[in-house]
Amino acid sequence: MRYTGPTTRINRRFKTILFPATKAYERKPYLPGIHGAHLRRRVSDYAKGLTEKQKLRFMFGLSEKQFRLTFERAKQARGVTGETFLRLLELRLDNIVYRMGLAKTRRAARQMVLHGHVRVNGEKVSIPSYICEPLQEVSAGEKAASRQLATRSLEASQGRNCPAWMTVQSDKLKGVVNRLPVREEMVPDIDEQLIVEFYSR
Repeated sequence: MRYTGPTTRINRRFKTILFPATKAYERKPYLPGIHGAHLRRRVSDYAKGLTEKQKLRFMFGLSEKQFRLTFERAKQARGVTGETFLRLLELRLDNIVYRMGLAKTRRAARQMVLHGHVRVNGEKVSIPSYICEPLQEVSAGEKAASRQLATRSLEASQGRNCPAWMTVQSDKLKGVVNRLPVREEMVPDIDEQLIVEFYSR
C-alpha cells in the first residue's frame, strides 16, 4: 500500500524533506516515537539499503509493488540500472505534473491525473504511472475545474525550480519534456546503488 499517514513523521524518520513540509519541524538527533531518544543501534548494510529504498518510495508515493515493478523494468533496460530506475520515476506522469508546478505535491499530482485533469499531447491520460517521453507535451485539461486547480498550484509553487530537462509555459498551463534527465538533474541525497544492492540480495 502507498503511505498516506503523517508526513512530518516520515521527514523526521529519514532526516530529510521527503514530503513538502506544511509546517516547520524541529530537527532532533534521534528517531520519532517515545523510544526514539534511546535507540542506539549499529546500522547494517541491509538497513542502509532498506532506508534508501524507503526514502525513495515515500518520496514518489508508490506502493511496494509499484516500486518493485519499476525497478524490475529498469533492470531489464539498457544502461546503469540505478540511474535508469531514477529516470523512470522522474518520467512518471504524476511526477512531471508536480515538477511543472501544476500540483503542490506528488500526492496532489497523482489525484489530478486520476481524476482526468491532465492531458498528454492533447489526450486525457488518467494513469499516474504513465512514462512520458521526450517531446511530449503535458498540460492541464480544458475544463474550468482543471485549469483552476493548475492555476492555484502554480501560484503556490512559484519558488520551485523547474528542472532543466523540461520547459514550462506557466501562462498556458503546459510544459514539454525536452529530453531525458541525467543523473545530476534527478533526485539528490539518494544513493541508488544501495537500492540496487538491496534488491540483488
